[in-house]
Amino acid sequence: MKTQLFTISLFILIAFWFTSCSNKTFFLQSSVLPAAEGYVEVSRDKSENYIIKIDIKNFAGAERLDPSNLTYVVWMVTAREAAVNIGRISPSNSLNASFETLSSFRPVQIFITAEEHENARYPGSMMILTTDRF
Repeated sequence: MKTQLFTISLFILIAFWFTSCSNKTFFLQSSVLPAAEGYVEVSRDKSENYIIKIDIKNFAGAERLDPSNLTYVVWMVTAREAAVNIGRISPSNSLNASFETLSSFRPVQIFITAEEHENARYPGSMMILTTDRF
């Protein structure tokens, strides 16, 4: 009985530890910005929201694309297969970019598009970076 109780307690502890850890996923190489590289890190807060953090290096400005655009938009694909605009990401003068937001929905994929407006309701056709599904 004590062994069984110990085993169940250990299982619950390990399950809690794995669910509270962050999940880091790297962006796939881009054909539009081949030098750009980065990752998405997803974790959960105390309120069970998803914390989404993005870090990218060698990320040129959207105005340097052909055709040029005004901004980059970060999209999250939810478990229900909906693409949701979760914000704008901009590179610094040193070609680095970072982004952080919260979501109550579980992300299954993150991608970035070049857009004319940061409040785009649907992703445009110019995919800049994407992750595999996670």
